[in-house]
Amino acid sequence: MYAAITSVTLVGGEARPVEVQVHVGRQQEVFRLSGLGDTAVREAKDRVRAAIASTGIQFPNRTVTVNLAPADLPKAGTDFDLPIAIGVLAASGEIPGPRPAVSVGELALDGSVRAGYSSLGAAVLSARRRIPCLVASDVAPRAAVVPGSVVYGVASLAEAVDLLRYDDRAPVRAEPPASQTTVPDLADVEGQPLARRALEVAAAGGHHLLLYGPPGGGKTMLARRLPGILPPLGDEEAVEVALIHSAAGLRRDPEPVRPFRSPHHTASRAALVGGGSGVPVPGEVSLAHRGVLFLDELAEFPRANLDSLRQPLEDGYVTVARRGSTVRFPSRFHLVAATNPCPCGYDGDHRRPCVCRPSVVARFRQRVSGPLLDRMDLVVKVGRVEKLSLGELVGESSTTVAARVMEAVRFGAESDGGRIGGEARRVLLDALDKGLVTARGAVRLAGLARTIANLARVERIGEEHLAEAMALRGVW
Repeated sequence: MYAAITSVTLVGGEARPVEVQVHVGRQQEVFRLSGLGDTAVREAKDRVRAAIASTGIQFPNRTVTVNLAPADLPKAGTDFDLPIAIGVLAASGEIPGPRPAVSVGELALDGSVRAGYSSLGAAVLSARRRIPCLVASDVAPRAAVVPGSVVYGVASLAEAVDLLRYDDRAPVRAEPPASQTTVPDLADVEGQPLARRALEVAAAGGHHLLLYGPPGGGKTMLARRLPGILPPLGDEEAVEVALIHSAAGLRRDPEPVRPFRSPHHTASRAALVGGGSGVPVPGEVSLAHRGVLFLDELAEFPRANLDSLRQPLEDGYVTVARRGSTVRFPSRFHLVAATNPCPCGYDGDHRRPCVCRPSVVARFRQRVSGPLLDRMDLVVKVGRVEKLSLGELVGESSTTVAARVMEAVRFGAESDGGRIGGEARRVLLDALDKGLVTARGAVRLAGLARTIANLARVERIGEEHLAEAMALRGVW
């Protein structure tokens, strides 16, 4: 006998359907599983056998063949346990053929269902195909936040069998999770008006930002507060971000707070852009999708690793090629980098002299390539904080700045796209003719001026907007 159950796998942060095909023959007991699964998938045979026995049903003493189709698509994880068990029971005649549904979940040996990493993907496929989905009961309310999905939570294999047999339960209600991410407030940063302004411009226009200066000036503090002034994620964007994290084996509920990723400078190239052995997994640039990728101590990263960021910065995605398959991961993010000006950290500081030789400083800065620096829209020096008020003088909060950012984004969406005034155009072309900026730099400078004009709610880009853009697009 034969049965087919729908399941799901995550490829590049996208929910792909997998058909779990089960055939029960008449020969002696053998359990075969095919379909290009990893070790966890292959070990499902033992978990399924024990889980079925724990429900009080005899595992068929015949040949059981399971294929995960399409067979050439790599599959990983334990979420195929539940659909395999349902398929075995249906194909052996223990239960009637189940109605169409997407099912995912890991089976414990006692038959209980545990949440894997594909529950949200099952809900996405449920909405796409307009069929119900079965997931572990503890994650069902959060999976149900996917618009258009019909989600049922099951705590055990026996409960899943009863649900598929009788269909006498209502689907779970969506319970949007409370945000688990706490974003520090911009009011905590004292002084640094230029850097604060650069952060606001970066948030309003999606620009990349490089902060440099001596230790202790607040570069990292500023970077960690960027998510708090960015517009919140929409529902579909939040699901998209959560799916990417699921594909990496990380748990993130769909929430409006944008992701913030800060990899260490010892991270490998695969960890940054994605890959790995076996099924490719997203890297930091994709985990930061629609959020912030913060590279602290930029010059300490290997230059080849930094240059691997240039393509995702331009294209908004990363393509990972493996033998027989190619996976594309989305990677649209704000790049924020921080660095000291030299190895000792005090080049250009007016209070503490630099002890580095000029040749050492030059080699230090050459660790970051010119093409990558050219993609940094804002380059701002974060100097020493001369006096601390210890909280007596509180700067603008993230809420206040975020409101201005939202107004600028809304104004830019409603404007005609950014006319540039005649004198401003002349200044920009003159800078290009003199080699002060590259062609890419000129385009980015114009985009920066457009964002500044949006913050001022002005249709036409004027000299003052271009002048501020040129001041914020400094040189490291």
